[in-house]
Amino acid sequence: MTHLHEGKIKFLEEMANQIRQDVIEMVVNAGSGHVAGPLDMADIFTALYFHILKHDPKKPDWEERDRLILSNGHICPVRYAAMARAGYFPVEELKTLRKLGTRLQGHPHRTALPGVETTSGPLGSGLSQAVGMAIAAKMSAKGGPSTSSGQTKNINIFCLMSDGEQEAGQTWEAAMLAGKLKLDNLTALIDRNNIQIDGMTEDIMPLEPLRQKYEAFNWHVLEINGHNFQEIVNAFETAKAVYEKPVLILAHTIAGKGVDFMEFQYPWHSKTFKPSELEEALKQLRTLGGRIQSEHE
Repeated sequence: MTHLHEGKIKFLEEMANQIRQDVIEMVVNAGSGHVAGPLDMADIFTALYFHILKHDPKKPDWEERDRLILSNGHICPVRYAAMARAGYFPVEELKTLRKLGTRLQGHPHRTALPGVETTSGPLGSGLSQAVGMAIAAKMSAKGGPSTSSGQTKNINIFCLMSDGEQEAGQTWEAAMLAGKLKLDNLTALIDRNNIQIDGMTEDIMPLEPLRQKYEAFNWHVLEINGHNFQEIVNAFETAKAVYEKPVLILAHTIAGKGVDFMEFQYPWHSKTFKPSELEEALKQLRTLGGRIQSEHE
């Protein structure tokens, strides 16, 4: 992972803004989809695909790549946008989201799109899948099988989760097993935006104290501002240095980030835009909230 200098931070901020625009345009073109979660995770996906992950868009099956599991697959528009901008497939293909025969389905489909590690659907299954991959990677490293390049396999497993899916029992079974097995090659991140489809998480099923729950299962927990690139990168760098514990990054985010009338509003978990709302949302992103003039004006 290279040093995060001022120029790189500016690049990441601009890329995240573009990805947010992509997300809105994709969902509007599809006529359905999820918006609030993808907008608040744009910074994290940008940091992952453009700074943190060990990956190669031209070789999506590269043996030594890091594995990125998206558990809350309904926010896949942000993953697709980040992948397209990173070079996995043409940006123009983003317009096919949720269309018949598309590779960009409403939940990621592993065999349809190179670079996607798992097929998602039921919330709460991603951490179990990630734990399995982390165990397999540990077994490979211990047994010494080498990759085609002659190096012992040394990969990181990353799992992105929503806070709402912490209500699922399977998540806690996986969390307990990861702690027991001391899977220090596993880093999970929870998008702590405090909303879910039918309300605020603490009204539907209170999650707090969330940090202490994971710590009780032998996880090393870091808390960050999920919109601050320096904090995001520092957390993932710290995770690589933690020994004999899996790491949880508790990323505090703002649902609908970047569009003021969407922020912290749970109905935007999944909602279509009126024409006036679409125009205003894109205007806010293109002008950084009115701070600059849009090239579209």
